[in-house]
Amino acid sequence: MPEDILFCWSGGKDSAMALHALQLAQNHRITTLLTTVTEEYDRISMHGVRRVLLERQAESLGLPLHAVLIPPHCINATYEARMREALSEHLARGVRRVAFGDIFLEDLRVYRERNLAQLGMAALFPIWKRDTRELARDFLRLGFRAIAVCVDPRVLDPSFAGRVLDQSFFDDLPPGVDPCGENGEFHTFVFDGPVFHAPIHFLAGERVTRDGFCFCDLLPE
Repeated sequence: MPEDILFCWSGGKDSAMALHALQLAQNHRITTLLTTVTEEYDRISMHGVRRVLLERQAESLGLPLHAVLIPPHCINATYEARMREALSEHLARGVRRVAFGDIFLEDLRVYRERNLAQLGMAALFPIWKRDTRELARDFLRLGFRAIAVCVDPRVLDPSFAGRVLDQSFFDDLPPGVDPCGENGEFHTFVFDGPVFHAPIHFLAGERVTRDGFCFCDLLPE
C-alpha cells in the first residue's frame, strides 16, 4: 500500500520538482499540501503570493490545502507552535511522514527532522543532494513554468523579480547565485507543468520592496 505523505508546499519550483519525484516513485500518496500563510497579508509567507493563487495551485494539483496562519515578522517560537498544531492534526489521521523540497541546506534538514521527531514523525526529501544545475535543466525539460516572485537584492538584481524562468533567466544569473535559489536568492511561483491538471492564470502586477526584498505581485485572472 502507498504510504501517506503530508507535503510542505511553498508554491515554488523546488516544491513542484519534489512533488513530481514523489509521483514518479508511485509508492506514496500525497494527502494534503501544507503551506504557511502570513495572516495579515493573506499571502504565502516569504514568497508573497496571494492566497487565492495558492488555492488555485492546490485545485489544479487535485489536492486539499491546509494553510498554517502565522503573523508578520513571525518569531520562531510562534512558527513552531503553529506548525506543531497543524502537524499534530495530520498525525492523528495516521500520517507520519512529511515531504519537503529542500536540496542541500544541511542545517535546515536537521531542524526539520528534529522538530518532526518530537512528534513521532519523519521527514522525506525527494530531491535531496540533486545537482541544482541539473534540476534547473530538468525543470525546463519537463515543461514546468514558473515566475520569480521574490528576489534578494543583496545578491540578485531586482529586475529578476517578475521574470519567467526560461533558459535566459538561468543564463543571466550571476556567478555565486545558486541556479535553484537554494540559498534564498530568489523564490518562485509555479503556474504550469506535469503535476498540474491545468495552468494557473495570472497577470504580473507591480514590483515593490518590502522588508529588504523585492517582490512582483501576481494578480489572479
